[in-house]
Amino acid sequence: MLPDSKEGRAARRIAADVKEAGGKAYCVGGAVRDMLLGIVPKDIDLEIYSLSPERIEEILEKHFRVEKVGKSFGVWILKGLNIDVSVPRRERKTGVSHKDFAIDADPFLSVEEACARRDFTVNSILFDIDSSQIIDPFGGREDLKNGILRHTSERFSEDPLRVLRAMQFASRFNMSVSPETVELCSKIKMEALPAERIFEEWKKLILKGRKISIGLKFLKDCGWIKYFPELAATDGCPQDPSWHPEGDVFTHTMHCMDSFAANRIGDDREDLIVGLAVLCHDFGKPLCTKRGDDGKIHSYAHDVLGARPARAFLERMTREKSLIDSVIPLVERHMAILDMWRSKAGDSAIRRLANKVGRIDRLVRVDKADREGRPPVMAGPSPQGEWITQRAEALAIKDSAPKPIIMGRDLISLGLKPSEKFSEILGELYEAQLDGAFSDKPSALSYLKNFLSSKKFTI
Repeated sequence: MLPDSKEGRAARRIAADVKEAGGKAYCVGGAVRDMLLGIVPKDIDLEIYSLSPERIEEILEKHFRVEKVGKSFGVWILKGLNIDVSVPRRERKTGVSHKDFAIDADPFLSVEEACARRDFTVNSILFDIDSSQIIDPFGGREDLKNGILRHTSERFSEDPLRVLRAMQFASRFNMSVSPETVELCSKIKMEALPAERIFEEWKKLILKGRKISIGLKFLKDCGWIKYFPELAATDGCPQDPSWHPEGDVFTHTMHCMDSFAANRIGDDREDLIVGLAVLCHDFGKPLCTKRGDDGKIHSYAHDVLGARPARAFLERMTREKSLIDSVIPLVERHMAILDMWRSKAGDSAIRRLANKVGRIDRLVRVDKADREGRPPVMAGPSPQGEWITQRAEALAIKDSAPKPIIMGRDLISLGLKPSEKFSEILGELYEAQLDGAFSDKPSALSYLKNFLSSKKFTI
């Protein structure tokens, strides 16, 4: 069952050495789950029973470079291999923080007690490396077969982060969360969780979720959507049924995220930026949705208004300014492609859009997800996406903003001395470039000479 990889071979060697020393080695957690699903695991976690931590360390150091984690956790990392080795341990909640646990390694703990501390039954399955037998004290294999995500024990509630783990796990493995787990999660408060840990679970949802709508719906069902008020505000926010037959803004967002997940490109950074933009793209609708004199529901300027709540949502979870600054322009201009296609906008407008959003191809992906989030109205190819992609490719700005052709060094080469007016001059020249006044270095330098001779600026 273990893969024929360097990790798999190393795990078998460790198991043999442990058996010879009188212990027992099991493969545990996500690796077992993945192997049962037919997925080759990238990481392997081993849990060793009936041997002291000192003896385990001796065995490991015979053949591997070992790094010990903490002083009493009983965890070792094998350098150069995606393998963690641990001793069964007891955990006691000592406070409200995510990190407030007392951890005691206990190599003589029973398998059942050791597994009871794990989050979900599908992650509480062990594989006996020596006998190739599955040990499943909490029925995780059956839950995996039936596509059910269920908490292993009442100890689940000791760590609030597990609620968000349920969100991303259900999405990643296309599983339904059991009613009793939803009920338990509804009683857990999101207290003392570090922002970066919260964001890690959202990242996994966006980068690994196969059916992201499952995770978002779970968040609503267990009541945790209230901790993300910008998203919660979309729940129940109406939309005009002729344009959005799928329902309210939250329902639309779920469909959009599923479309995004089906069209990820495999570049984690790009997928994260676009995925967050799709998630946040309609956060402005609750601020402006109303019924017009024509009897229809309108959300005028929701794209522009969405920038503020999107920023608030992101800034509570991450301090990565460059990420946030990449997402917000996509939210703020997610209607631009459709508007420009309808008006058959010129090159200048497309250049300016690329300058605002950074990459036209990102905005095309957001537009596609938005369009496909209205089933069945907008099935099929996107004419506006294809149109602007062709135009952006012709202008060489599909995956980058237009780069300034005229730089400060060009001004200096013409005898100008650096001054505070340089930025003003370069700004005006860049505007002229976006307008199409020049498109290459020779034409840019010619324009620059004429521009300076007009004596618009005194240097």
